[in-house]
Amino acid sequence: MEPYLYSALTRLTSLSTVLRAELLGKEALLRSLREGARPVKLHPKLSKSLAKLDWMSAEEADRAAEKEGVTILSWDDSRYPESLRSLPDPPPALYVKGALEVLSLPAIAVVGSRLCTVYGQNVARTLAKELVYAGMAVVSGLARGIDTAAHQGSLAVEGHAAAVLGTGIDRVYPPENDGLMQSILDRGGAIVSEYPPGTPPLPRNFPVRNRVISGLTSGVLVVEATERSGSLVTARFALETGREVFAVPHNITSRTGIGPNTLIQNGAKLVQQVADVLEELPPNICCRLKPLNDIPAGTEGGDSALSAKARVLFDAMSADEGRSIDRLSVESGLSAPDILTVLVELQMAGLCVELPGTRYARRTSPKEPNEWQTHS
Repeated sequence: MEPYLYSALTRLTSLSTVLRAELLGKEALLRSLREGARPVKLHPKLSKSLAKLDWMSAEEADRAAEKEGVTILSWDDSRYPESLRSLPDPPPALYVKGALEVLSLPAIAVVGSRLCTVYGQNVARTLAKELVYAGMAVVSGLARGIDTAAHQGSLAVEGHAAAVLGTGIDRVYPPENDGLMQSILDRGGAIVSEYPPGTPPLPRNFPVRNRVISGLTSGVLVVEATERSGSLVTARFALETGREVFAVPHNITSRTGIGPNTLIQNGAKLVQQVADVLEELPPNICCRLKPLNDIPAGTEGGDSALSAKARVLFDAMSADEGRSIDRLSVESGLSAPDILTVLVELQMAGLCVELPGTRYARRTSPKEPNEWQTHS
């Protein structure tokens, strides 16, 4: 097993994932190419890209990443998730921080739009929390909006969470989720990317990474999504690979309701409570789940354990309007870096939500939704 043979292929980002998958299982060919042999009997685009690949630099970069605590799971590694190996175009290698075992646990993806409502965030947070409490791992993409809320919910009780990045493992995008990513790691979760270290947040990367979000799970739950949301790409990957698709119904006048409502119209399972998801799982998973009738409150809904800075920031917030980081800084007297850190604490406690435009407000009860519709 030579992990750097396959991880070098992650540099072939100009190629489709299907073309890269042609090389999986062909170690002898890869070794000969690394030693300078001319690519033969391969797709012309693949041959051209391989001829330009700097194998030595790729290996040096990956060895450096490993020294920084990154684990590289190549396609032929026994620890590589079997759920991904079954995809028609699995990543040649994964870069992972955190607990590797999380990637092999029964999991559900909870995804949705970056431009979302407070109600949608509350629903995502609650469903993710209950899925984790029941014994499922929750997977999402660390994006703004619904993904962020899902990760926060997954951390509200003891359990497992994983974030799949559209950047290199050493890049945080969006940058304000740096604290959230660290919380996932601190709580025994995993951060995953198929892109080599240093890869910036290029728009083309995110639809591609969505197949990994779907591939790690038994099903995809879409909470809110616009007509062209990447969440619908994730749902499509799920359908194409035999996974379940779930959707939360939404207000028909809301642009973020178009995605889930259309999915339901086309056969996705309508979800009103977490039991609607769990009852669709295979028997070998269901028999291992915990009942939800005694789910604890977790860290949500209380402020008794808040730090002094978190209390100051919470007092500076409003439940009626979202406030920018600059305005919060003026009203609380805290610096912007302190606010970014403390916001994670408040969000983890279920006391504040992020609104469109990177604004923050006190959280409203999910039983009394405050829609905060977007208009962009």
